[in-house]
Amino acid sequence: MENLIQSLTELTGRLAGYAWGVPSIVLLVGTGLYLTIRLGFIQLRGFRHSIQLISGRYDRAGDPGEVTHFQALSAALSATIGTGNIAGVATAIAFGGPGAVFWMWVTALVGMATKYTSCTLSLKFRTIHPDGEVSGGPMYTLKKGLGMHRLGVAFATFTLIASFGIGNMVQANSVVDGLNFAIPGASEHKLLIGVVMAIAVGLVIIGGIKRIAKVASRIVPFMALAYCGAALLILALNIERIPAAFFTIVNHALTPWAVGGGAIGAALRYGVARGVFSNESGLGSAPMAHAAARTHEPVREGLVAMIGPFVDTIVICTMTALVIIVTGAWGDARPESLQGAALSAYAFHRSLGEAGSWVVGFGLMFFAYSTIIAWSYYGDRSAEFLFGERAVLPYRIVYTVLVVVGAYVPLKLVWNFADIANILMAAPNLVSLVLLAGLVRELSSDYFSRMGP
Repeated sequence: MENLIQSLTELTGRLAGYAWGVPSIVLLVGTGLYLTIRLGFIQLRGFRHSIQLISGRYDRAGDPGEVTHFQALSAALSATIGTGNIAGVATAIAFGGPGAVFWMWVTALVGMATKYTSCTLSLKFRTIHPDGEVSGGPMYTLKKGLGMHRLGVAFATFTLIASFGIGNMVQANSVVDGLNFAIPGASEHKLLIGVVMAIAVGLVIIGGIKRIAKVASRIVPFMALAYCGAALLILALNIERIPAAFFTIVNHALTPWAVGGGAIGAALRYGVARGVFSNESGLGSAPMAHAAARTHEPVREGLVAMIGPFVDTIVICTMTALVIIVTGAWGDARPESLQGAALSAYAFHRSLGEAGSWVVGFGLMFFAYSTIIAWSYYGDRSAEFLFGERAVLPYRIVYTVLVVVGAYVPLKLVWNFADIANILMAAPNLVSLVLLAGLVRELSSDYFSRMGP
């Protein structure tokens, strides 16, 4: 069995390397850059209005949809603010060096335009069923907006597969990884940890997007403030090292003679891959949650959605990266065996002692739990698109069981699987974004002309 797992890990590692080669990186970042220019740097000119929308200023109870702007953003953020912010950042730094963080920033900045475009389209082409339930996302954009039903089926199929990796097994696996560092011997109780998480997940996802959004809107602010509060405390204690940490990140990303060309390639690959894993821009997952927003203005939800990559990657991932660097967890002091969530836990432990380890361990539990419940919705919308409503309950059952399975799978194998699934999702989605960019520009111009300055 161990030999089989090792062989699978090596095979998926090679496939992930091919999947995240130069063409894929150019496709993801290039699409975001194209949309940024085509939409007149919507990240900058729409940022202030985005905050107003999230505050509830424009909420209208009579508008079509199932959840508020804030609840839709919380549901989407609960899927993105997860182990990517703890384990993903640490994995990027461990395998790609500090320079990987720079490319995570680039991915997030252009990804804001990507997410704006995809979520605006998801509102434009969503389906509202007679009972008020909403179905939306890239598969509906491809089908209704472009008449590409087969490509919509391909996206839904890849999303269904990806939900078991990025949304499920990666999360359960990283919880065990982090808790084992916080509580020595926790890995001996993988089954118990997995079963407890599976029960907690099942109790929520049976209620669909309304219950998921309700739980997420309570968990997301709490977990983000608790984790960020601990990170800010560490950064305050090491404030004199922060400028050097930023210099290290930029230097390792852009200076060949400082780290070597091969290292820069690794930083680029892991930075973009982990950046996409963290904020999911370009994958097409978040539009499924945002499609349920209660509004008749597609552009409004696009503006709300684009805040996701900013909060997730520019703010929270940067905090994790700086903690790892300023505490000396990255460098000569780092035990080579520490990767992923354990590396982040080690960094927090170096500064806050046992309390730091517990912050990461229990932060992972909340982060992973919220991600799992949010991704279950993405998967069941895909199952509903492919097989009809009758497939939703069986999907939820299988999804819940795999929470337990994920706790047993080796870290590297799970991450490889997630990377492959991610790029397969992104391809059909990016096609729709490029082909419908002109429509989004028209919708944006019309909306802002009516809203005024």
